[in-house]
Amino acid sequence: MMTVAVNGQSLMFLARSTSTLATLYPKYQTGMVKPRAATIEEMAKFHTDSYLEHLQKISEDGDNDDPQSVDYGLGYDCPVVEGIFDYAAAVGGATLTAAQCLLDKKCEVAINWAGGWHHAKKDEASGFCYVNDAVLGILKLREKYERVLYVDVDLHHGDGVEDAFSFTSKVMTVSLHKFSPGFFPGTGDLTDTGLGKGRWYAINVPLEDGIKDDRYYQVFTSVMQEVRAQFNPEALVMQLGADTMAGDPMCSFNMTPVGVGKCLQYVLQWQLPTLLLGGGGYNLANTARCWTYLTAAVLGKTLSSEIPDHEFFTEYGPDYSLEISPSCRPDRNDTKHLDQVISTIKGNLKNVV
Repeated sequence: MMTVAVNGQSLMFLARSTSTLATLYPKYQTGMVKPRAATIEEMAKFHTDSYLEHLQKISEDGDNDDPQSVDYGLGYDCPVVEGIFDYAAAVGGATLTAAQCLLDKKCEVAINWAGGWHHAKKDEASGFCYVNDAVLGILKLREKYERVLYVDVDLHHGDGVEDAFSFTSKVMTVSLHKFSPGFFPGTGDLTDTGLGKGRWYAINVPLEDGIKDDRYYQVFTSVMQEVRAQFNPEALVMQLGADTMAGDPMCSFNMTPVGVGKCLQYVLQWQLPTLLLGGGGYNLANTARCWTYLTAAVLGKTLSSEIPDHEFFTEYGPDYSLEISPSCRPDRNDTKHLDQVISTIKGNLKNVV
């Protein structure tokens, strides 16, 4: 019997609608765990004191004109808003709560859909991410588990997590993402494999626009089979950003929750302590659809296509269905090139000790 702990945040429509939609389905049975906010000391396990102090200061003041903010990546895609420090601490704390549930063996899978802020750096906010809760969660799991695997299937490269662990062989990072000139964050090429003792422990799978479920799953399983064989992880953290979905304003990949769900089921069969996080997703209704479907997949449940009536019901029109259909966007991923990418990754993984 698989037990699942879910951390729900009520701080924004997306998390609220996902949580609401999930719990409305009659067969949904999850253990809801009340998260706590992370302390400054806990966030300082990764982030610098100076960054956290500045974030707290401008959050209290609501000061959008502090000249130091630009040095910490604040502004533009990480705007300064009143209360942002408390929000970031809540997200970080929810992931730490989820990780602690795994350490305490209260569940086999723990979920924080409000998390997955994978771009934040040690001393810098980036890409709508103010703290890197994924890094904090991995560090918490490392208190017990020798080797932790991080898998990122967001549309964007998980650069902040890769940077955090680029020099260690204790954490392997795997990121499947769009890699194209000018596309944020501009990192995650096939040749980026880690540094020093961490060389070969960063795996990047660069993809082109238009990829659909079947091909994505084929690439994912080809890589992950080799990752497991060579790294032999003891715990897993997976970031499941939903900006890969068809209909997302990013207009890049052409995925559905079914394809991502198959990838998730593939790693769940390893039966490792598993922490699942959210991430990107800019069509909010589709993101809620995706994470609801994935939560059901973890539980081995099949949900009705018809979305139940609830406070956000009108957001799911005009079809009011759980499914997401792929568009007619062409797949620009060349089969021969993908085969070469997979072959290169498998070759690199043979260097893992």
